[in-house]
Amino acid sequence: MMMNLFSVFDPSSSMNYSMNWISSIYILFFIPSMFWFIPSRWNFFFMMILKFLIKEFKVLMNLKMNIMSILIYVSLFMIIMLNNFMGLFPYIFTSSAHMTMSLSLSLVLWMSYMLFGWIKNSNNMFSHLVPHGTPGILMPFMVLIESISNIIRPGTLAVRLSANMIAGHLLMTLISSTGVSLSMILLMLMLLSQSILIILELSVSVIQAYVFSVLSTLYSSEVN
Repeated sequence: MMMNLFSVFDPSSSMNYSMNWISSIYILFFIPSMFWFIPSRWNFFFMMILKFLIKEFKVLMNLKMNIMSILIYVSLFMIIMLNNFMGLFPYIFTSSAHMTMSLSLSLVLWMSYMLFGWIKNSNNMFSHLVPHGTPGILMPFMVLIESISNIIRPGTLAVRLSANMIAGHLLMTLISSTGVSLSMILLMLMLLSQSILIILELSVSVIQAYVFSVLSTLYSSEVN
């Protein structure tokens, strides 16, 4: 029995085990097989997305990184997008709506950027703390502001992803909970609004994955 609206995001099953995280493995079914003689339409669509992402990330990183770095962000985009997409199916746990997953991804990336930047490019990291042309009297304040903005980056990445996924699911739950007491005309309007919200959630699933991966790419380009 659902005690509150946030119970749908509770990572526990009826057997008192956290088996709902297995839903993240379902994304393997959406990865197209490369062993057919004739590629399918889904294979062509998948490869078209990959080519577009590789081209975008090359522009963002100014061709300073190798292909392995680009594959990291492409893989990050596909993991987040497919997890967001799987969360739209009924009775499937939305793992990307939890801070456990989103904060783990963002914190690992941010820590790797910071360690690499301060160990390899210390002068570049110090120069980022004080923007060019800052008056001398404002330099201590700019160092403090830039330091705080760097520290909160993993939190903002994680909260942005989780909050957007939670907001859409809660809105659909709130609208559908009033369907029992509605008339036929209002019920049809509610179903129409639910259909529009599902289309919106599909776009949000792709947009949030793209924003997460692009911001991670921009943060890495600052370190180099």
